Amino acid sequence: MSDSPYKSPETRPESESDLKGGKHQTTPFDISTMPPGIPYIIGNEAAERFSFYGMRAILYVFMTEHLMGLSGELDVMSETEAKIWQHNFMTAAYFFPIIGAVFSDWLFGKYRTIVWLSLVYCAGHAVMALVDFPAFTQLAPRTCLFWALSLIAIGTGGIKPCVSSHVGDQFGKRNENLLARVFFWFYFSINLGSAISTILTPRLLESYGPGVAFGVPGVLMAIATLLFWMGRNKFVHIPPTGNRLFSEIVSWPGIRAIINLIPLYFFIAMFWCLFDQTTSAWVEQAKHMDRVVFGFEFNPAEAQAMNPILVMILIPLFSYVIYPAINRVFPLTPLRRIGIGLFLTVPAFALPAWYQMRIDDGIAPHISWQLLAYIVITAAEVMVSITALEFSYTQAPKTMKSFIMGLYLLSVALGNKFTVWVNEYIQSQQEAGNSALEGATYYWFFTGAMAVTAVLYVVWSQFYFGKTYIQGDEN
Repeated sequence: MSDSPYKSPETRPESESDLKGGKHQTTPFDISTMPPGIPYIIGNEAAERFSFYGMRAILYVFMTEHLMGLSGELDVMSETEAKIWQHNFMTAAYFFPIIGAVFSDWLFGKYRTIVWLSLVYCAGHAVMALVDFPAFTQLAPRTCLFWALSLIAIGTGGIKPCVSSHVGDQFGKRNENLLARVFFWFYFSINLGSAISTILTPRLLESYGPGVAFGVPGVLMAIATLLFWMGRNKFVHIPPTGNRLFSEIVSWPGIRAIINLIPLYFFIAMFWCLFDQTTSAWVEQAKHMDRVVFGFEFNPAEAQAMNPILVMILIPLFSYVIYPAINRVFPLTPLRRIGIGLFLTVPAFALPAWYQMRIDDGIAPHISWQLLAYIVITAAEVMVSITALEFSYTQAPKTMKSFIMGLYLLSVALGNKFTVWVNEYIQSQQEAGNSALEGATYYWFFTGAMAVTAVLYVVWSQFYFGKTYIQGDEN
């Protein structure tokens, strides 16, 4: 059978989603090689992640050090208030995936959903770049910030489940063996874009101010949208299912998949609760550390760049060395990978708790100590996040891929919302003149919560029984 990316005219189906009069492939290409649309997806993801992580990297520092009032005076947020804003934004960004997933699978298809919401995403970045210019916008910066973060959350959240499931849709039975490799490069591209932006944007903020620092990620989002549009004729366009989506959700395979996966996502939510605090609590901690390395003083927000850099190092190390070595001792199933990752998250947060104890005692630990914590939490991320992403796709019935990916991303929203609840409690106690979870106690609280979660996960995982679904596989 030919490896040409297109089937013969007799077997190539016509598209049910006729985009501007063009016909597109609606089933995976009958090939054993890499699908032709993958380079456009990977390029788009690298640029889009640059825009998101670049903006997110400086958001906490911007709110606590650069935010102005309507008349141009500094009007910065407290540490606790900034954490609430930061994690409420992350909650929204990972709540909207379920909305985007439903509209994608129900009405619009993944391609059109991604393109349209990417334009909303670009608008959010444009508003973000104007937050620092209240004299021009005539809007209170906090109001402008709210609308910018809302648009970005809708855009990034709405496309998120569609992009990851769009990757899987490109593969059929003959080349499904390449799916794990592509998810590997997909995640690698995310972290390449993240690493570059997390190093660059804090320096832009320091040297040129918030307007430029937030504007550059906006330009990259526009480039990401263009790259994705350029690949429109190379993609497999799985048509939306219409009202059939809802009948699929309430069908036995759909209910079984949801019931099987929801407990998993509750356990993973605690991982995201701790992991995403690298953008807030860990940045705040870095402000009180010795950040001079070989005569060069690091920006507190730049420490976040250690995570994506380490991901690019650890992904091949785990894939080609650690996983095969463990497999020689016992079968390393996806659920076992996730379990090991959850346990690794415990010491990953215990280390900053120890650093904070020293800071509370008036000692400034060197920033290099944070590298050790980043190594451990990044190893946990590789085992939890990448595995859960691929596992969720394979456990989703074929007509519910985006919906299940959106459901998975709700775990990130739930984890961040838990952080918000804790900080809202701390803020309410502060306003009442009391203290709660101060200093190192804050880190020890989350460390203990993660330890309990990991133990409960081990018990639950013994009873999981799922089913694998791949596009194009009718068996």
